[in-house]
Amino acid sequence: MADFRTHLGVAAAGGAVVAHGGWQAGLWEAWQALPMLALVTFGGILPDLDADRSRAIRLIFNLLAVPAVVASALLLQSRLAIGPLLLACGGIYLAVRYLAGALFARFTVHRGLWHSLLAAGLCGLVTAALSQRLFAQPDTLAWAHGVAVALGFVIHLTLDELYSVDLTGARIKRSFGTALKPFDWRSPGNSLVMLLAAVNLLPWLPAWPPLWALLAQGSALWR
Repeated sequence: MADFRTHLGVAAAGGAVVAHGGWQAGLWEAWQALPMLALVTFGGILPDLDADRSRAIRLIFNLLAVPAVVASALLLQSRLAIGPLLLACGGIYLAVRYLAGALFARFTVHRGLWHSLLAAGLCGLVTAALSQRLFAQPDTLAWAHGVAVALGFVIHLTLDELYSVDLTGARIKRSFGTALKPFDWRSPGNSLVMLLAAVNLLPWLPAWPPLWALLAQGSALWR
């Protein structure tokens, strides 16, 4: 299995290619390329959230705590005075950073449902919805953000599968097939719940035509 540095480095390299290529193709402005790079890189470490003790889970929940505090401050600033607002934001930071991380570690299994294409799709949809609804990004850019996270996620899964093949010993490790899978075959109930969560996001997503246009433009770059 690839280690944290490998996942981070390969995802960052992939993100740099996507960010620069999209900028050169006119899909986004130069200043918008940096978030694209960051999102692909973030997606590249996201699957390791299901590892109970990993640098990825600590880093990711640290990163998630920041936008959670920003969103909470925006929603609560008109309802609370500055003192209670600061206390509420501090509590939300601690809840996301520590409580959410502990709960996620408790109820997930490494190389389980979170290592699947279904999880990659869900993370992409959540990102697209947040980009448009919370950060008021236009539909095309919101979808680009969602695709970036999903792409980084798939890069991680692909690396895990590649590292499951031992070329020096000419053998396939037992972990082969546990990462790049459509869903968790061993836990169909949990997979169904994740699919339903993705379906429930549909009313909150940007319009679909910009996504098809974005994918068509992106695929044309590789021809």
